[in-house]
Amino acid sequence: MFSLEPVLVLLAILALLGVIFEEVIHVNKAKVTLFFGTLSWMLLFVFSKDATETSAISAGLAESIAEIAGLWLFLVSAMTFVAYLNKKGMIENVVYLIMPKQVSERKLLFLTGLFCFIFSSLADNITATLVSCSLILSLDLELKKRIQFITLVVFAVNSGGVSLITGDVTTLMIFLADKVEILTLLTLAVPASITVFILAVFLSRGLTGTVTLNASSHRVRPVDAVISVLFLLTIIATISGNALFSIPPVLTFLFGLSIMFLVSRFMSTDSDLDPILEYIRVIEFETLLFFLGILLLVGMLKEIHALQSLVDIYEVLPPVAANYLMGIFSAIIDNVPLTAALLKSGIEMSPGEWMGLTYAVGVGGSLLVIGSAAGIVAMSKIPGLTFATYMRYLGHLLLAYTLGYAGVFMLGRFIH
Repeated sequence: MFSLEPVLVLLAILALLGVIFEEVIHVNKAKVTLFFGTLSWMLLFVFSKDATETSAISAGLAESIAEIAGLWLFLVSAMTFVAYLNKKGMIENVVYLIMPKQVSERKLLFLTGLFCFIFSSLADNITATLVSCSLILSLDLELKKRIQFITLVVFAVNSGGVSLITGDVTTLMIFLADKVEILTLLTLAVPASITVFILAVFLSRGLTGTVTLNASSHRVRPVDAVISVLFLLTIIATISGNALFSIPPVLTFLFGLSIMFLVSRFMSTDSDLDPILEYIRVIEFETLLFFLGILLLVGMLKEIHALQSLVDIYEVLPPVAANYLMGIFSAIIDNVPLTAALLKSGIEMSPGEWMGLTYAVGVGGSLLVIGSAAGIVAMSKIPGLTFATYMRYLGHLLLAYTLGYAGVFMLGRFIH
């Protein structure tokens, strides 16, 4: 008798392999996951046994689509803000404003780590990585020093994103699943920032030179300054609105986006040449389509009850150990499908333990250069950065990750 479940699990495995070996097969991971994600649901409908099962599949698909829609709308609004500010040079202006014109390599390493940590929590880690790569390339450092800098950048942007829902998709997913409160997540910034500093100390060995920064300033228009402030106010309103009145973050960010459109309409003088709505088109839809495909696949695996193996790990090991391992797994398996699978599997944990998982899947991908979007972006931009050259600092990265996770564990004991 034909069994559909093994075929669907095989499709999910093929999709995961497509993500891992994207650079080898030269097929974008968004195309791969979207193909297998939609195909798997169509097969569920085609091979449905009766009307009752078809109805259950429809309900499961509707649930998945609703979750995806909330995530998509939030990301679209946040990424539109960042795309606008990046295009107008506001982000680059801030970098050169806070950086001294002449500075020692060691001090610049610490400043770069601090910038990446803060900026990636407000915006997205891809933009933070791109800006940092531009800064590093402008310094004309020797290869070894360049790798030291970019290693800290990857770890810092991933660490910065875990404490705010605007900074990391997995943090947003765990929050939207009502596992951790928004103010509780903010406390993750303490252990995460300390470990970025510790890693910077490790990586600063051998940095003895002095560098001069060639600032490239962009003209700041009043409308750009207002939209920058609006972006920060939207983030603050998102956190406070949810904490005080349980307003969904997606609603607050869409409201902020609507104000951005109105501000541009009434303050900008070049609306015809550079219409604000165009910035929705320049955001990374490949990333959004990748999330869509992944979440469809994970929803399908939940529908056929194939996520039990993840739960089994939590039955064999205590959550504190299992979460630590999940962070290491996220360096091999993309953290988005891993987090989605864990959320769908029905694991029961305390808020403190969910905090541990949030940190683990957010930062664990830093252990390998292919383990996070920041690492992949850095590989494409920094000459000489390869899987092997990044691996030289695996010991440092693993120690920093372990210390950070230990800090989150201690923090979690005070959260109920």
